[in-house]
Amino acid sequence: MSITAVTSPVSIRSASGDDADSVFALVVQLGIGGAPQRASFDEAFAHSVQGAYDHILLVAEVDGAVVGYALATVARLLYTNGDVAQLQELVVDSTASGNGYGSQLVGAIERECEARGIRQLTVASILRGASFYERLNYRSTANYLKKSFLLD
Repeated sequence: MSITAVTSPVSIRSASGDDADSVFALVVQLGIGGAPQRASFDEAFAHSVQGAYDHILLVAEVDGAVVGYALATVARLLYTNGDVAQLQELVVDSTASGNGYGSQLVGAIERECEARGIRQLTVASILRGASFYERLNYRSTANYLKKSFLLD
């Protein structure tokens, strides 16, 4: 006899100012680059939740706790005949991974893009994350190169 884990239903919603502490804790888990600075995070987070058209910030919530978030930026490019979006960040709490929350966040970002008439959604993924997006029907079309400008 096998035992199947029962997971609580997830709610995907737009992030609000009340989510700052929970999302910051997830940013810390992301572990890319240097340690996140709270003041810089607070400024960027406030811009992302103020309803600005150039950001889509969604959170996944289970039993009243934020367990993940997705952030996409929206821009008008010269060659795309309309707005495009790029999924910039996708994080699921390490204790909640494997429950499909990341896939649900990506799906919610996709639906928001479609509702806004956005022409394409791209994602830059580190190599170890590529298979996750390939399972969601994303295909590699470019390599992204990065140059960091570190200010102290």
